[in-house]
Amino acid sequence: MSEQSKSPQDPDRTPRVVIVGAGMAGVQTAVALREQGWRGAIALLGDEPHQPYDRPPLSKAVLLGKADGSAFDIDFASLGIDLHLGRRVTALRPEEHLVETDRGPVRYDYAVLATGAEPIRLPGSEGRPDVHLLRTLDDAERLRPVLAAQHRIVVVGAGWIGAEFATAAREAGCEVTVVEAADHPLAGALPAEVAGHMTGWYADAGADLRTGVRVDSVAPGEVTLADGTALPADAVVVGIGARPATGWLAGSGVALSPADGSVQADERLRTSVPDVYAVGDCASFPSARYGTRLLVHHWDNALQGPRTVAENIARGAAEGVVYDPVPYFWSEQFGRFVQYAGHHGDADELVWRGDPTGAAWSVLWLRGDGAGGAGRLVALLAVGRPRDLAQGRRLIERGALLDRERAADAAVPLKSAVR
Repeated sequence: MSEQSKSPQDPDRTPRVVIVGAGMAGVQTAVALREQGWRGAIALLGDEPHQPYDRPPLSKAVLLGKADGSAFDIDFASLGIDLHLGRRVTALRPEEHLVETDRGPVRYDYAVLATGAEPIRLPGSEGRPDVHLLRTLDDAERLRPVLAAQHRIVVVGAGWIGAEFATAAREAGCEVTVVEAADHPLAGALPAEVAGHMTGWYADAGADLRTGVRVDSVAPGEVTLADGTALPADAVVVGIGARPATGWLAGSGVALSPADGSVQADERLRTSVPDVYAVGDCASFPSARYGTRLLVHHWDNALQGPRTVAENIARGAAEGVVYDPVPYFWSEQFGRFVQYAGHHGDADELVWRGDPTGAAWSVLWLRGDGAGGAGRLVALLAVGRPRDLAQGRRLIERGALLDRERAADAAVPLKSAVR
């Protein structure tokens, strides 16, 4: 059989790409390798026993019992992808080109680190059956009967996961109190002047939001706050953030960020050791667009990054491509569709489109690169205005300058506000 006539079902067994992590980033890397014409072996290692699955439905349909799972509709065998489930990685040995696992070492010619992120646990809550996380399929299945029983639930953290879980719990008829240490929801993602307008969403949905207060302790049936308030709680759900799952790389020589523990990938998503790439929630990358290193814990990054990794492996470093996306994410909470594109960290100005007390509005972040009332669009938040998001994302990619006055008019399409 000639090389040209071989099919994905019968790939050349050398060389081999080993992908560590079978979430969105790992799965999409494997698929993209085949799409890029990679003829060698592909091994996909996942530490969970389940077929690889998508995470966004966990806080929605799966949690509410409207779906039994969210497995990817991918025939791994027909693509010649060797899927190893329930296999935990323990170390990387780059000098020997080996990934160590609890079932023995796996040789690689190229390795892709796609281990994602792990949720931060509430101190003092480890091992408690009434304290839950929402990160995996098993987490969602453990929470299903809690919602079905319409329990009193305390949610710790008013970030994206906390808001989405509170939305589902209220839909299920639970009594919900959300506790947030910051003075506004989504404190890690949005400034107070923007996120403050989302505070009322909780009350409108019948949830009690308590900001500016921390949890002091958790006891059976009760959560005590730092101000002494005791909240009744049949269950506690913790959503206080996540950190890159990179502890297993200690001693490997792979450079990690001292700030957040992410793998410090370069502009082509290569790590500091040869033949090893990193993608998704576990990796940060330098953005020339924004002049800073970005760590993006969102679905779209886990979808887009693998295409860059696959192309760079399949075509070789000499023909490699640079990864510099416009970050994007979305969330459904309290009957609203929230979308964000870009990175507002270096913005000079915030421009409102529409009334933030209403059902549909947007916020633009501009950088003062233009004269005469113009600013470069660097980020956009859209609530119930998907057209703003779609047009704005393209304008950010182009580096477009917007007329501030026209951009602030919600009746003017964003694309018509370009200078």
